[in-house]
Amino acid sequence: MSAPSSTALAPKENAPAENDFLAPDAGQKPPGPTHSQSRFQVDLVAEAAAAVGDESPSSEASTTVPSSDKATLGAPPEYPGTSGEEAKGRFRVVNFIDPSGAGSPASPESTPVEGMQNGDTVMSETSLHSSTGGQHHYHYDTHTNTYYLRTFGHNTIDAVPNIDFYRQTAAPLGEKLIRPTLSELHDELDKEPFEDGFANGDELTPAEEAAAKEAADSKGVVKFGWIKGVLVRCMLNIWGVMLFIRMSWIVGQAGIALSCLIVAMATVVTTITGLSTSAIATNGFVRGGGAYYLISRSLGPEFGGSIGLIFAFANAVAVAMYVVGFAETVVELLESVDAIMTDEINDIRIIGTITVILLLGISVAGMEWEAKAQIFLLFVLITAIINYFIGTFIPVQSKKSTGFFGYDGSIMWENMGPDFRKETFFSVFAIFFPAATGILAGANISGDLADPQLAIPRGTLLAILITGIVYLGVAVSTGSCIVRDASGNDTVSSQFLVNCTDASCKFGYDFSSCKSVKGGCRYGLHNDYQVMSMVSGFGPIITAGIFSATLSSALASLVSAPKVFQALCKDNIYPGLGMFAKGYGKNNEPLRGYILTFVIALVFILIAELNIIAPIISNFFLASYALINFSVFHASLANSPGWRPSFKYYNMWVSLAGAVLCCVVMFVINWWAALFTNVIVLALYIYVSYKKPDVNWGSSTQALTYHQALTHTLHLSGVEDHIKNFRPQCLVMTGYPNSRPALLDLVHSFTKNVGLMICGHVRTGYRRPNFKDLATDQSRYQRWLLKNETKAFYTPVFAEDMRQGTQYLLQAAGLGRLKPNILVLGFKNDWRDGDMMNVETYMSMIHDAFDFQYGAVILRLKEGLDVSHIHGQDDLLSSQEKSSGMKDVIVSIDTSKDSDVDSSKPSSKATSLQNSPAIQKDDEDDGKATAQPLLKKDKKNMTVPLNVSDQRLLEASQQFQKKQGKGTVDVWWLFDDGGLTLLIPYLLTNKKRWKDCKIRVFIGGKINRIDHDRRAMATLLSKFRIDFSDITVLGDINTKPKKEHISAFEEMIEPYRLKEDDMEQEAAERLKNSEPWRITDNELELYRAKTNRQIRLNELLKEHSNTANLIVMSLPLARKGAVSSALYMAWLEVLSKELPPILLVRGNHQSVLTFYS
Repeated sequence: MSAPSSTALAPKENAPAENDFLAPDAGQKPPGPTHSQSRFQVDLVAEAAAAVGDESPSSEASTTVPSSDKATLGAPPEYPGTSGEEAKGRFRVVNFIDPSGAGSPASPESTPVEGMQNGDTVMSETSLHSSTGGQHHYHYDTHTNTYYLRTFGHNTIDAVPNIDFYRQTAAPLGEKLIRPTLSELHDELDKEPFEDGFANGDELTPAEEAAAKEAADSKGVVKFGWIKGVLVRCMLNIWGVMLFIRMSWIVGQAGIALSCLIVAMATVVTTITGLSTSAIATNGFVRGGGAYYLISRSLGPEFGGSIGLIFAFANAVAVAMYVVGFAETVVELLESVDAIMTDEINDIRIIGTITVILLLGISVAGMEWEAKAQIFLLFVLITAIINYFIGTFIPVQSKKSTGFFGYDGSIMWENMGPDFRKETFFSVFAIFFPAATGILAGANISGDLADPQLAIPRGTLLAILITGIVYLGVAVSTGSCIVRDASGNDTVSSQFLVNCTDASCKFGYDFSSCKSVKGGCRYGLHNDYQVMSMVSGFGPIITAGIFSATLSSALASLVSAPKVFQALCKDNIYPGLGMFAKGYGKNNEPLRGYILTFVIALVFILIAELNIIAPIISNFFLASYALINFSVFHASLANSPGWRPSFKYYNMWVSLAGAVLCCVVMFVINWWAALFTNVIVLALYIYVSYKKPDVNWGSSTQALTYHQALTHTLHLSGVEDHIKNFRPQCLVMTGYPNSRPALLDLVHSFTKNVGLMICGHVRTGYRRPNFKDLATDQSRYQRWLLKNETKAFYTPVFAEDMRQGTQYLLQAAGLGRLKPNILVLGFKNDWRDGDMMNVETYMSMIHDAFDFQYGAVILRLKEGLDVSHIHGQDDLLSSQEKSSGMKDVIVSIDTSKDSDVDSSKPSSKATSLQNSPAIQKDDEDDGKATAQPLLKKDKKNMTVPLNVSDQRLLEASQQFQKKQGKGTVDVWWLFDDGGLTLLIPYLLTNKKRWKDCKIRVFIGGKINRIDHDRRAMATLLSKFRIDFSDITVLGDINTKPKKEHISAFEEMIEPYRLKEDDMEQEAAERLKNSEPWRITDNELELYRAKTNRQIRLNELLKEHSNTANLIVMSLPLARKGAVSSALYMAWLEVLSKELPPILLVRGNHQSVLTFYS
């Protein structure tokens, strides 16, 4: 926890009064903490405070607080520069408040100043640099003072459980507590504690940072309870215009029984959705965004982003739908009094425009005004419903001719069954179902609710219950007192009543002629949409109810759409929409969203023909209902420990049934609209999946992915391996993944989507390994691999030396059957320059691989592999994570050039960062080398050209990133290792970058059997179904190499020979024991033929494969304990020198190819 050595954090600008007690002596600036000092020291604060009176101000600062806190006590306000230097650690300020204001520290027991925390409280300030910039979080930690140091009577800084430790944003007082980190409790006192940070998953997104900022300034914000916020809104939205002008027609068509069934079916769908909504809403704190927030936080940004956009749009268009419904009613009234302004369609447009402008004014005025308007509209609506029910009990003679006779059993019985006219059960259901929607009206303003977890379940479910009962009541009452057809004619002659069988006959009315008349009659359930107005005690109140129902639904939608859209934009899922995330005023009102919703609504009002758009809107709502239900099923299925809703009355299978029902209803209402909705959702889902927004909400999708991965991994472990399913699973000793790009790219080429790839990194040379750095690097480089679309895992380990670390990885890397079976190394180009014990280690790693039954692969480029001594101007990862359009790479040289051995060996965290290059990977550019010269920075920050060898090294390191063109992959399959030498080039040439390369196979043979050997190999390859362009049989492998090549080899190994014949036996043995890599004369003579073969093979390679894109060759084996590491290294050196990229491969001699089906 490094901190500026003589500075302190600047005090809050808005609290100058705090400076009085932050600085006991403003004129003196005490020294800052050193790196070795912890933020906590278990000093007895009370004892120090008691001794304050006898000390000078400077010693007060040093004795009153732990040593790491000294810097904060004396910081005077005159030091503005201190705020610029952001400290990594947390600086403590002990609030020993002086009641007199004189500035001298008081005891903790002294009376706190008004508005401050009590004397036990310690304030600290941390600057957390999020993606939105450095925002300050203030933490009031109560466990540094003496009282809290004596938890349970013991001196400890260990904190007791506290809700404020678990908050993501601000606590009720606008503050957040951070518990002591594990390192602060566990590390030695002189050891640097870890940096502060949130636990995994608690990191704040930009949206949550903004929410934290809003929470800190929450005075005067209007928050609603469950009645005003949810119940009222849901009831108003569910009781639409359908209640007054279509319910009676539905009863006429379907009859009382089927009408009740229709209402019950719709209520079942909405109830299940309500239960699912309640479960999600009670599984943690709910912020603004309603349906979008619930779905996105449950199923992830892909589903949330797609449904959020169409849900917001559906609400915006629903405003137009409801306003047009209102305007049509007004125009009908105007028609009845002959007061049409222009013509019917234009009048609807004019009235609709005026209405939506007024509604926008109410919404923009603030949520409080909107809520008051809703309460008034609900009062009107309930009055209209009561007015209707009262009217049904008051039979009026004048209404009988229109079919209303009051409650009567015969009428009820006659209307019990269906009487479909040009309709079916499902078409009637499709007309009714939109009347049952609107259950999310309360959830959509979740950000404006005082307690969403209580309000959403209670308000939504009660609204569904009340509205369902009213719908059933209206269905039964209309069917029990009104006949289906009525002529409106009062005079009825008695002769017609003789053959009359209808229920109206006993009241002296015969309406049987209505069925025979071509146009039918004007009155009755079938014909008159205004039946409820006619039945009611006072007709105009029903008209007012219709106005209320349409306007309240329009107002709810006008508020919901911008709120949902604002939440969507805040999460930055669609980058172009960020401007709509801005909120205004204390309630964070989305004014820009209101304007956008207004414009969309106005456009559709001007169309004025909503019969086509209405089914699409219903389907948009149903799609969101289906996903809410599916969210609960998915979360329950994933079995994540984080899924703990406090609302218990849900069931995962019921929720799944609800999701299926919603999908069925979508197709019942309108099949083409359902298809259109699904296509839109799918398109948006694919778009968001492709864009991969940088958010992590702990969705059930992640939980289920984990669950499935775990299940499948365990299942795999129970199945024996089969040759047909062999996959190359490579442990690649890359060091930092970007330090050997060629090695990473080549192995990735044949493992991508085929097998496992683990980037192993052994970190050595640490007296005290910093495991926090290891964990940080692990997550950082894993991100880097993902960013570069490399399908691999990064696994670093600390070890005493390279061999031990590799043994750790060979034994422990992987999981179950997902374990490596091939060790991949870079060739040690500098083996002759350094300590030969490194070569001994390198060879031992190969032997260890064979001991563990691994295959071994070594890649050699003549330019080398390791580019870690070249690093960019920017931080290694930030430069990598910039846009892939960057073509020029500005690089600099670090004098400590590392070898091409498997792992970088940084001596500290600082050098480990420097040892990683910033090589820009650009897949889309096919890896073309940059045209401009690469640059380096010297110590004076002047850019100078890179030297030639490093220029070549960089170009060579990128050669496997580009398309290989029409070349060859030469396979020198000299020894049968189970087929791995052949399988790797086959997998390579299947990939896009290598598909134009042909495989040429070279085998050893005898001169007199060349044709036979070629035919035998061709037969074998065809049985393996591996395409090849040519087979060459080398009959001259055993020819003696050229003398100059033999002498060059002998000259190369000269420094490494033991020469035991020239010294005493005892001295020779002593030297061999201390330097086991030395080559004995006996060994050299014993393996003379093998040595000559390596030299001869190099000659043949230069002759046949000098232009190949890649050479894949059998790796020569050396018997463990018999061949010294220097001789083996010399064989590899002489075999592979001055050649194109060469891959030396040796499988574990288990078959990896088969020709059986």
